[in-house]
Parts: sequence; C-alpha cells; structure tokens
Amino acid sequence: MTTEEERELYAELVLRCAQSVPRGRATTYGAIADVVGERLGRGGPRLVGSVLARHGGGVPWWRVVRADGSLPPSHDEEARQAYLEEGTPLRASGAVDLGRAFAGPSLGAQ
Repeated sequence: MTTEEERELYAELVLRCAQSVPRGRATTYGAIADVVGERLGRGGPRLVGSVLARHGGGVPWWRVVRADGSLPPSHDEEARQAYLEEGTPLRASGAVDLGRAFAGPSLGAQ
C-alpha cells in the first residue's frame, strides 16, 4: 500500500523527468519509469502515463512517448504541432524517431 505522500513524491519525480527532456528530443514512459524506479523502487510505464495524464499539463508531456515513438491518438494533433515547432525528428508515420531524438530523462540536482 502506498501513502498519499509516496504518490505525490512519485508524481513529482515523473514530472521532473519529463521537464528534463530538451526541446526537439523525446524519451519514453519506460525510461522515466526506470529512472524513478531506481530512486523509489517501484512504478512502471503505465503509472508514468497515469501521472502525466493527471498532472502533466505544466510540463512538456509530448516529449514522453511510447517505446515505438507514438503517443495515444487523442494527443496526436497537439503533439505533432509541438514536434514541428521544436524540430523533433519524426518518422514517415508521424511517430518520433527515437533513434535520433531519444534523450535519457534525469531527476537533475536532488
């Protein structure tokens, strides 16, 4: 069982990781889950997605994608505009080209 304080810390760390991804680059839900999991010993890509869905409006959420470089369809148009503005490398399918755009997330100074 997790406490409210533990959930808030998890969310804070996920948001910090999302914020760490530079313009024109992207990371994955799984990469963020790995970084936060190293610190807290729990969580996974789905939990990262849940945090971003609930609390991610203030961070560059479009820079966090699935392992195949895509976002859920409901976010495609807004994200595509951000990718074009930031010069994010894309594949012909419109998904982020993670081979060229991947940036490992970090928690920064702690």
